[in-house]
Amino acid sequence: MPLDAVCLRAVVNELAPQLAGARIEKIQQPARDQVVLLLRGGVRLLLCANPNQPRIHMTEKLRDNPSQPPMFCMLLRKRIGNGRIVSVEQAPLERVVTLHIEAADEMGEQSRFSLILEALGRHANLILCDKESRILDCLRRVDLEMSQERQVLPGLFYHLPPRQNKRDPLTVTQEEFTTMLPREEISLDSWLLDNFTAMPPLVAREIVYRAYGESDHHAADSRLWDSFAAWQCKTADGDFVPTVLYRNGKPFDFTYGAITQYGGYCTNVTADSFSMLLDGFYEEREQAERVKQKGQDLIKTATNARDRVRRKIAAQEKEYAACLDRDHLRICGELITANLYRMERGQRKLTAENYYEEGCPAMDIPLDVRLSPQENAARYFKQYAKAKTAEKMLTEQLTKGREELRYLESVVQELQQAESEQDFNDIRTELTDGGYIRQRGKKQPGFQRASKPREFRSSAGLRILVGRNNRQNDKLTTKEGQKWDIWLHTQKIHGSHVLLCTDGAQPDERSLHEAAVLAAYYSQARGSTKVPVDYTPVKFVKKPAASRPGMVVYTTYQTMYVDPDSELVKQLDGKKK
Repeated sequence: MPLDAVCLRAVVNELAPQLAGARIEKIQQPARDQVVLLLRGGVRLLLCANPNQPRIHMTEKLRDNPSQPPMFCMLLRKRIGNGRIVSVEQAPLERVVTLHIEAADEMGEQSRFSLILEALGRHANLILCDKESRILDCLRRVDLEMSQERQVLPGLFYHLPPRQNKRDPLTVTQEEFTTMLPREEISLDSWLLDNFTAMPPLVAREIVYRAYGESDHHAADSRLWDSFAAWQCKTADGDFVPTVLYRNGKPFDFTYGAITQYGGYCTNVTADSFSMLLDGFYEEREQAERVKQKGQDLIKTATNARDRVRRKIAAQEKEYAACLDRDHLRICGELITANLYRMERGQRKLTAENYYEEGCPAMDIPLDVRLSPQENAARYFKQYAKAKTAEKMLTEQLTKGREELRYLESVVQELQQAESEQDFNDIRTELTDGGYIRQRGKKQPGFQRASKPREFRSSAGLRILVGRNNRQNDKLTTKEGQKWDIWLHTQKIHGSHVLLCTDGAQPDERSLHEAAVLAAYYSQARGSTKVPVDYTPVKFVKKPAASRPGMVVYTTYQTMYVDPDSELVKQLDGKKK
């Protein structure tokens, strides 16, 4: 669910005592719509104005920053860098949070600034104002053409977004509520949404469910007020519990209290804080968004190349199927030759006994009226020879095409699971060297930072290395792996090479299983179950000559079936030394 006004209130109540008096040491902008304030004591405050997931909370996740900070980040560093957060407040039942910051102005004197997060879905924004509430700049500028009601531009005074024509649910009385109740039968959760602000669909359904035992109820009575009043009282008192809703072991929603409407189909799991809840809940979504933003051009290039190879293979397979019928061409040529005595120029077809089949059935052979009988026979023999040659060439081309397709599919999978800007840079270099991306200008000489594989520790303390891209997979398998280390890879599924470092000893079963889970997790089968993972000592893994990056062959292997487990991956990452 989006971060509604009441849930945002719970977050602000949690953050306010933590942020009061905190000193801003660094300011980063890892993405276009994200700003991270690094506070004294190693605390990170994330302000996200992403339309799909606007929010504010403490974060423990490290985010890669661009080599050149954006202009908005430079402005924040200039105005509020080394400033002190005085207070945090939320506009009443609005998805707007303001950080009041005290920092030195251009004259070196202490001044007040306001950093305002508007968590308004597709209208989300991050705005910096001076002490007079004049806008200095913002992430998204809104001019007159974009909005007739409210402009957000440098130099204008800041005003709150226009309020919806709805009632405040925390101030409405029982008498007012009863007067507002619908007289006809309508969906009561929809009625709550239409009449009260700060009322998300999940909470509206929960209020109706607690009143009537079903969320889809259409006749209102006093029970609805009883349920509404109970929610009203808990909200006014700030009785908030960070709660994540799980379905089939995966989080699908969050809120600030227990949810009962799903019965046994959903599990309520409480978090230690709203910051931890939001940080964990949005992790996968944020990863997908980073991939979309940073690797969009690469994904498009690799996907287009993959689709082009697929179309080429389909056309070649069609041609190859036609070549398999070449004996028919030879038979036509021989039957024409055997019947030259009964043919004349200008015939459209020859009907002759096919003595190559039992019973010698009659066979119609199309002829070119412009050619003589002898020339028609020669034409069929020529087509036969051409088809015979084409079969050999198409076999080679199909082999190369299918190998290229496997390679490009592995690149697409790597791009979808890339985690940092360096990952994208490595894959971009790989595609450039492979001729899929045109090299712009001369290749710059000098040192290029080599990326390192993902590193984990098994429960028994064994190192587990996971390749990030095809070139790294090659290096991991052929250079770094010792002959008795265990190499793992998903069976006939694109994924990373995984190396379980054993130091020559026999690995324990648990470590082997954990390495297999990592192989399944970092593959195309991340969302599947019972994923087959092959494993074998490195000495049985070979790289064919002139093969593409990441391509290997292996023998004398065993297979185990595992389920990708994100929680186990986090645990193993935490064991890293």
